Amino acid sequence: MFSRLVTTGHSRPMAFWRFAQITTREAHMIYLASPYSDPDPAVREQRFQAACRAAAALIRSGRVVFSPIVHSHVLVQHGLPTDWAFWQQVDREQLERCDDVVVLMLAGWEESAGVQAEIRMAREMGKPVRYLAAEEAFVAPTLAHVATGTAN
Repeated sequence: MFSRLVTTGHSRPMAFWRFAQITTREAHMIYLASPYSDPDPAVREQRFQAACRAAAALIRSGRVVFSPIVHSHVLVQHGLPTDWAFWQQVDREQLERCDDVVVLMLAGWEESAGVQAEIRMAREMGKPVRYLAAEEAFVAPTLAHVATGTAN
């Protein structure tokens, strides 16, 4: 089915499906939850940029990260809605594939319907939920910087 080959840096190529299987199954993946929806496009842009900076810092520290905001913001610019009701199923599918959730505590995270639903779904799935203060998110955070339990 997948006959296309990719170069892996080794002396022989590896089937694409096997390459994808190795990179996705052996890595511990973090789901980075953060608020997004707001009637003001400038607020949405600020939240997108903050999620990008946090995801980049986590990736630089060696983590594999999926951020629904980083992934979806550019799609919204192509006519998709910004509300949680639209993105809920897409985000649930990604959340199921991740090993744990890190909540980026940007202003509005506690009121965000999407973030609160992501936390609830993660707990229902038995996944750990951790909280990352916004001011610590941009300086190569380690999981030691991420608090467990309930944020307050």
